[in-house]
Amino acid sequence: MPKLKSLFLLSIILAFTSTQAQNLSSKISTAFNQFRSEGGLTTQQAALIVTDSKTGHVVFEHQANTGMATASTLKVITSITAFELLGSDYQYSTTISYTGAIDKLGNLDGDIIIKGSGDPTLGSDRYASTQAENILDNWTFAIKQLGIKRIRGRIIGDDTIFDGNQVPTGWPAADIGNYYGAGVSGLNWKENKAGITFSPAAVGKPAAIKKLSVDLSYLSIRNEVTTGNAGTGDKVFGFSTPYANSILLKGSYGKDLNKTIEISIPDPAYQLAHDLKANLIQEGILVDGVAASAYKLHNYVASIGKTIATHQSPALAEIIYWFNHKSINLFGEALLKTIGREQKNVKTTAESAQYVIAHWNKTLRIPTADLGMLDGSGLSPANRVTANAMNRIMQYACSRPWYADFYKSLPTINQMKMKSGTIGGVLGYSGFQTSKAGQELTFTLFVNNYKGSTATMRQRMFKLLNVLKQ
Repeated sequence: MPKLKSLFLLSIILAFTSTQAQNLSSKISTAFNQFRSEGGLTTQQAALIVTDSKTGHVVFEHQANTGMATASTLKVITSITAFELLGSDYQYSTTISYTGAIDKLGNLDGDIIIKGSGDPTLGSDRYASTQAENILDNWTFAIKQLGIKRIRGRIIGDDTIFDGNQVPTGWPAADIGNYYGAGVSGLNWKENKAGITFSPAAVGKPAAIKKLSVDLSYLSIRNEVTTGNAGTGDKVFGFSTPYANSILLKGSYGKDLNKTIEISIPDPAYQLAHDLKANLIQEGILVDGVAASAYKLHNYVASIGKTIATHQSPALAEIIYWFNHKSINLFGEALLKTIGREQKNVKTTAESAQYVIAHWNKTLRIPTADLGMLDGSGLSPANRVTANAMNRIMQYACSRPWYADFYKSLPTINQMKMKSGTIGGVLGYSGFQTSKAGQELTFTLFVNNYKGSTATMRQRMFKLLNVLKQ
């Protein structure tokens, strides 16, 4: 009798759960139809899938197997893959060493080498341990402790682990000169960006550069920025390429604007070597040689020098927290390349992306055609991923030991834990939500090529996703 009673209770619970799922499915269907009927979308321009996070049961889906542009929602796939293959505690190591010998007078007849491992946080102001000034001071102090008073060689930033500073194929040329389009280097520094403040003048007149956050005196900067009307905001764009010797600034800067504009640094490894050289000289150590990035040196051969100091990055979980919270493209590209290097000893973005695609094909049997990844951040407009593929990877994360760290990394948007993505004509959200009935849900929503304003479409998407809270 107790066994029959237990079976009876179980059947009631299952029936109740099934009814709840049907009710939610019906509510989502009604909300989705209303969402589409409000205009600006065709059937093929919106994809939505909602699943039960524990069972994988599909609560609702529409166009879930159609490849869509993802924008920054792609970052969840990069994050999850990094957690899975590198581990929450993974750290990057940057080593500073010297070649040659130090004589009795404190002269180093050799070079100072800063060997990068692709750490995207080196010199970042987001962590106490990565502050640029502290790192430079620590390295300078360590060099002094060796009794070095004069360096007769060069200060070299070794960025060769990723074949220098590169940008993924397919990134728009107009993005590359701006902070969000900064390349990923084997030796990143200060998130590969520099801040510029302008002094606005009369409307239509040149807006002069007031201050640079980084010493770029070794570059030619052509400033064509003009002063815009009050209220027009930031319309400044930087134009450069990796290893360029010049930067072009164009656009307008609102007359009433008080904002630091951020552009990308063409050669981060050189910038770090340049900054360290300046710091050493300031502290009384003479440097005879030049600052240089290894990638640009002809016939550079990495030397096994004597280690001076080693800098450890924050743990991967801390890196991914800021990666998702602030949608830092550089972090995504560095993580993607690190996965490729650590797992298959490949260096390029394309090879690393193919490895990630193959991994999820093997792990979850996701068809390779459903994961059209060209980068790790989602900046490429040619990325094409199905909502179903992204959602399955998101749901997979729920059962992993590092899930709490991943969940913590997701921003809270519209009172929901989810990652957003926005580029021209593309909006997306992927995340988790628990309904009022206690059902844990995983969802992915993409909208491509919509008409109307981004702000309006975003509010419409929030209204649709609010049904998951009921």
